[in-house]
Amino acid sequence: MSYGITLFIVAFGGAIGAMSRFQITNWFMPWFGNSFPYATLAVNVIGSFIMGALMSALTHGTLISPHWRPLIGVGFLGALTTFSTFSFDTLVLFTQGEWLKAALNIIANVLLCLFAVAIGYQLLIKAQ
Repeated sequence: MSYGITLFIVAFGGAIGAMSRFQITNWFMPWFGNSFPYATLAVNVIGSFIMGALMSALTHGTLISPHWRPLIGVGFLGALTTFSTFSFDTLVLFTQGEWLKAALNIIANVLLCLFAVAIGYQLLIKAQ
């Protein structure tokens, strides 16, 4: 695959990921409000799960072609999940004096995302 086509595939995946992130945020706000960054946590956990499944499929099987990695792993997941938003959300909680919520946000993102990537990875191994 040529470099130009790969760039287009990454950009296309990024557009879909960004739109998905925007939509997930819009779904979460009416349910949970904005007192805690639930939407950011959700997209990070979902993205971690998808990354685990993708890497498992690429590493342990022939479920998908390696050409999907630029589309899903770089483009879609790169736009869907965002460490910068997680970091900003946490900073806002700290500056508002919400130390417990900030700490919970850090712990929840790290532990849940590690758990999600492990589950996504193992799920496809067991499916083979």
